[in-house]
Amino acid sequence: MPIHLECLSHTPLHGYFDPRPDVVEEVERVGRAARARVDALNPDLIVVFAPDHFNGFFYDVMPPFCIGAKAQAIGDFKSLAGDLPVPSVLAHELTEHVLAADIDVALSYRMQVDHGCAQALEVLTGGLDRYPVIPVFINSVAPPMATLRRARLLGDAIGRFLSRTNRRVLVVGSGGISHEPPVPELIGATPEVAERLIAGRNPSAESREARQARTVAAARAFSQGDSPLHPLNPEWDRAFLAQLASGELTAVDGMTNAAITRDGGKSAHEIRTWVAAFGTLAAYGDYRASLDYYREIPEWIAGFAAMHASPASEWRAAA
Repeated sequence: MPIHLECLSHTPLHGYFDPRPDVVEEVERVGRAARARVDALNPDLIVVFAPDHFNGFFYDVMPPFCIGAKAQAIGDFKSLAGDLPVPSVLAHELTEHVLAADIDVALSYRMQVDHGCAQALEVLTGGLDRYPVIPVFINSVAPPMATLRRARLLGDAIGRFLSRTNRRVLVVGSGGISHEPPVPELIGATPEVAERLIAGRNPSAESREARQARTVAAARAFSQGDSPLHPLNPEWDRAFLAQLASGELTAVDGMTNAAITRDGGKSAHEIRTWVAAFGTLAAYGDYRASLDYYREIPEWIAGFAAMHASPASEWRAAA
């Protein structure tokens, strides 16, 4: 059955601190085109690879990967909130298959997802519950993290499982390319910050508002060139995107975690979501991909991109 891929950057800052209106319109136009492709596919199932930003996963137990059998979006930064329509039995079976493929993955029946997952669903489908969805968390901000190779193999295992089902599948990778928003680190943190990183679920409204205000302030400083945050790296971004489009996906295996931080910033590790999504698609065979958008957007502290892809046979048939 068909599979289609959509990968896109997300930002919690949309509506809080935006670039010029024409840039916002560019991004929204690309999103509308992606949604039209999803509407045409009319998927039976969506699998979303997404990070978390210390909203649903914490250092009390920080798995490298986790599949949600039940999940709820928390609604941070004005993203959509509510239950995701997860087919729990299928998610459980998927987890068993991935573990049998020697990829260590956790399973959650109480997963909380943040804007990193919810924003992609809103852009691509207009809501959280239009299609059945299985969320797959990939740790991308809390060291130590799995390698890009393991993210690719996770996607490969999921793709081999999905290819045996009688379903039209949309696979989504939601993450930034080069970027480094003000996400705190555990090592060297004050006791108060450390406790928030270890067990910070369900914060008060005041605490969440304060965190959002800090992020907006950091974006303002970054856009004005007055910030210690890692600069955006469009050359690195484009090289990574070109590697995905080339079809030679195993080449990303050589990208070390230290090099990603050095070249792309501490949150550039979200490229794992793209790698896992392309790994899922590659399990179906050769693919073709299109880079639909790329722009540095300092107001959103992000190298912002969007790609879509499908199996080579289907791509030719649609051409």
